[in-house]
Amino acid sequence: MGASSRKNLSSDRLFYKIGEISEIAELEPYVLRYWETEFPFLKPRKNRTGQRVYTRKDLETILQIKNLLYREKYTIAGVRNKFGESIPKKSSVSIQTIHDVRRKLKEILNILK
Repeated sequence: MGASSRKNLSSDRLFYKIGEISEIAELEPYVLRYWETEFPFLKPRKNRTGQRVYTRKDLETILQIKNLLYREKYTIAGVRNKFGESIPKKSSVSIQTIHDVRRKLKEILNILK
């Protein structure tokens, strides 16, 4: 981290904009936006104007993700698993649930006729 990054990090600020987080973490803003789509646990709030507002906890999470991906060579899925998140898989259970709901709706339709 550069001197300016350390200065920004050491302040007592509660919130940071994406450009500031980008500078501190030494990542491009598009990487942060992409990570938001890949990691459900990384969801910065947005202010009234729609700008992302990151907390210190978000910054710590970003630095952990960066370390896992770039230093420890984890995959995106590996990072998700490390944080206890996984992509829901389409399974026969969910398809079976849809079939059950459909069958019950047909039964209700028959009762209403």
